Amino acid sequence: MINTETTKKENKRESKGRRAEFPGRRAEEGSMTVVNVARTAKVVKGGKRFGFRALVVVGNGSGKVGAAIGKANQVQLAINKAESHARKHMITFPVINETIPHETIGKFGASSVWMQPAAPGSGVIAGAGARAVFEAGGIKNILSKSLGSTNACNLVYATLEALKTLKSRAAVEALKGKNTPVPAAAETAPAEVK
Repeated sequence: MINTETTKKENKRESKGRRAEFPGRRAEEGSMTVVNVARTAKVVKGGKRFGFRALVVVGNGSGKVGAAIGKANQVQLAINKAESHARKHMITFPVINETIPHETIGKFGASSVWMQPAAPGSGVIAGAGARAVFEAGGIKNILSKSLGSTNACNLVYATLEALKTLKSRAAVEALKGKNTPVPAAAETAPAEVK
């Protein structure tokens, strides 16, 4: 007797196109921090409709960080939206000895964030929004101060604006057209013995 029953696996259609190459969702790299969740209300004819807004910071811990806002009717959906948007719009910045290369100020809206490099062992001296960005980006020692508005969303975006302005010494010298000096040990290499 021939078995005519088929399993669910056999009945499943084969995926086509680009999805066939990536069967499962890739494991997301780095850390994700929810900085702020706020409940919003819209007044309609029958009463109020409540929604949620989530501010999320993501980073890989080595000079790459992103932040975004997600809105939805449920908290988890808002967080997921914000996380996926933040991962698509990450920025890179130089990290030297677990701190930033130079002093800078970032502005967004009415918020400003001032930051300067700190000695090893100082730790992250920053407010809640800026701290989340620094920790996600892999900065261990930094001094920062929020100036102006203390709105959580604007502070996070002001911190990102400040990080965008950072340049390493090599990048600045390349812009000026200077050659980086060769170490003295490399210049005086021993001559070959015949």
